Amino acid sequence: MNQKHGGDEMRDDAHEREAAFWLALSRVAHIGPARIDRLLLRYGSLEAAWSAPGEDLRVALEARPLAEFLAARLTVDPESELQKLSNLGIRATYPGHPAYPRLLAEISGRPSILFVRGELTPADDEAVGIVGTRRASPYGRQVAERLASDLAKAGVTVISGLARGVDAAAHRAAVAAGGRTLAVLGSGVDVIYPSEHAKLAEQILTSGAIVSEQPPGAKPDARNFPARNRIISGMSVGVVVVEAPMRSGALITATFAADQGREVFVVPGSVLSTSSEGSNALLRDGARIVRDGADVLEDLNLGSGGGREAVQTQLQFTANESSLYQAIHGDPRHIDELAEETGLPLRAVSEALLIMELKGAIRNFGAQYYVRR
Repeated sequence: MNQKHGGDEMRDDAHEREAAFWLALSRVAHIGPARIDRLLLRYGSLEAAWSAPGEDLRVALEARPLAEFLAARLTVDPESELQKLSNLGIRATYPGHPAYPRLLAEISGRPSILFVRGELTPADDEAVGIVGTRRASPYGRQVAERLASDLAKAGVTVISGLARGVDAAAHRAAVAAGGRTLAVLGSGVDVIYPSEHAKLAEQILTSGAIVSEQPPGAKPDARNFPARNRIISGMSVGVVVVEAPMRSGALITATFAADQGREVFVVPGSVLSTSSEGSNALLRDGARIVRDGADVLEDLNLGSGGGREAVQTQLQFTANESSLYQAIHGDPRHIDELAEETGLPLRAVSEALLIMELKGAIRNFGAQYYVRR
């Protein structure tokens, strides 16, 4: 067993002690990230803020949150709250704590406190979210499994939401591949939803973690899930949408990902399927097309897989595709430039580029700019 130096142990103890006060403040209404930042700026730690004189706190807090804070100090024992969590096998982490996900700490609107069952590790800094409809088709489940397995085998953590359909398929495949997977819940980490995924949750805990910003015991509530989706994208370097109708949580996750500066990837679906209307719309708007984990690994430069070797000489091109391939070089070319250079109608160019992406000859660099693979 590795032994920690005295300084490391002292820092760990300090972080855990501070976690107790973050936990206690999470119980106080009307004190969120902005007011917590004010307290940290003035006092340096929430432990110091917790014991600060009431009159002095007026500088950082308005009347109502201050009254609630002072009332909480009379009834809440931070260390007891933390011990209750520990007794449930749950940990609390906060921005600045070593276990708090590094990528999540970078986003606007990050959770002030995150509840964790299992372990978060530095390996989770290389994570990809896989999301999609709860009513996944056999095709959607198969593709989600293929993607998650490819990523897990390359050492990339797979993140999803433990929901039915695409989420469950991704988690199961990551576990089966011997990789890490994280489930982000819209309920407490001790309230598995849907209940039939209790066994899957236990499997996830053997090779990953279950996390939530909701306190233990919190029931699944519809209003929690959109907020949950920002955590999935916030913990990921990229998000893959497998199947998504026009109104779906997966599209909300994709929107959060784009706002957070994460890459958005989409698996093309049938144009006749309502389950793929939303995901296909993302492709139309410039999201990157993917077929398997190798595409994601290559575009994000992740893991040990390194993408796939180019085999352009083996591809069979139509006349239009051949003309376009000759016009696409190392630098990204916009679809309008390609249409002008080749003299092909824009619609024909769009159709040919999509087929060439599926063949693996080119990739969408974003905003309808294309490069050779």
